[in-house]
Amino acid sequence: MSDDARLPVRETGARQVYDGRIVRLFEREVEFPGGRTVRLEIVHHPGAAAVVPLHEDGSVTLVHQYRHATGRFLYEIPAGLLEAGEAPLDCARRELEEETGLTADRVEPLLTYHTTPGFSDEQVHLFVATGLGEGRQALEHDELLETVRVPFGRALDWVREGRITDGKTLIALLAVHGALDEPYGGSEGAG
Repeated sequence: MSDDARLPVRETGARQVYDGRIVRLFEREVEFPGGRTVRLEIVHHPGAAAVVPLHEDGSVTLVHQYRHATGRFLYEIPAGLLEAGEAPLDCARRELEEETGLTADRVEPLLTYHTTPGFSDEQVHLFVATGLGEGRQALEHDELLETVRVPFGRALDWVREGRITDGKTLIALLAVHGALDEPYGGSEGAG
């Protein structure tokens, strides 16, 4: 039996507060065991896919992308929203080429995680792309970014130094590092 089959709460009401281009905001009334009722604000998000483009020489391609919510450019792995009915793998392949101009012979699942389960249902599906080749970059009208190719060890250094702060990128790089048979570490190969 899954954990969900025994949920100790019951939703007793819901009201949509906002319907935006990317997210919808709901106010939900939930009854906990013992009859206690609480109001929760829940952001519904379509989900996303992100991909670590790992080159044969041990380097990784990142995007240095402007994020207005943070007021600065962030180093990130290529990523994007799932389109209606789109499989996460297809989204990862699409975003890899659109944002970096790279294609991949192999795109393999890494893991899926909830970004902020305290108030959102957003899930990000992470992938690793290998067998990289040239494709065609096609940025969206609202994307301001440049691609940066660095040794994987340098990207890990940037994680430790606080230069990479994007959550999906942190999780993906650390997961790939842990999954590699012979992980690239520290400054080795950081050339």
